Amino acid sequence: MDIPRIFNITESAHRIHNPITPEKLATLGAALRLEAGTRVLDLGSGSGEMLCTWARDHDIFGTGVDMSQLFSEQAKLRAVELGVADRVTFIHGDAAGYVSDEKVGVAACVGATWIGGGVAGTVELLAQSLCAGGIILIGEPYWRQLPPTEEVAKGCHANAISDFLMLPELLASFGHLGYDVVEMVLADQDGWDRYEAAKWLTMRRWLEANPDDELVTEVRAQLTSEPERYAAYTREYLGWGVFALMPRG
Repeated sequence: MDIPRIFNITESAHRIHNPITPEKLATLGAALRLEAGTRVLDLGSGSGEMLCTWARDHDIFGTGVDMSQLFSEQAKLRAVELGVADRVTFIHGDAAGYVSDEKVGVAACVGATWIGGGVAGTVELLAQSLCAGGIILIGEPYWRQLPPTEEVAKGCHANAISDFLMLPELLASFGHLGYDVVEMVLADQDGWDRYEAAKWLTMRRWLEANPDDELVTEVRAQLTSEPERYAAYTREYLGWGVFALMPRG
């Protein structure tokens, strides 16, 4: 079980596998007013930066589940590095359908809502692990400005304009699911730069080190095209944020 190898290559040097920066991740942890001892479940936990830094800074306990064997191993190393290996557990496995044995105060899926077939299904999945009064975290893209054509949407790696909502509509959609939006931390273009541009050096170094690998042609093509595509499309049109939700009574 693993994610497509191309992602393990391009994001192998990333600690955070979405456009949120370490500073914004810290802002989010502070904004949630996490109490010591809070249990946090993170589905699609990547390299574990959110759980590890929050365990260090807020004394939480965390469990992360991710399909990438590489990222899961990196998460365990990060926990040791930050001195929180006794507080966080990382499981290499499929987060789709994962429900915690013990109810948690925060149930998160930050940038991997495909595990539930979209936002609504992922919120429903996370709710099964949530204790009374707990918070659900959803990380999701939205349109900063509406693409003028379907081709522009595809330039943002969307299948269609309808894949994402504008921010007001996304916020309203959480209400339609029966949740209050109680906090949000939004990525900015600098966060996008750090997520996307960091892949380019990784790809270049990988190409130099692996000239005979079967993915050389794919990685070379991606490195050649990505800077221009990103600057023209994703950076201008696509937003991204983490939204904190609490079920309405």
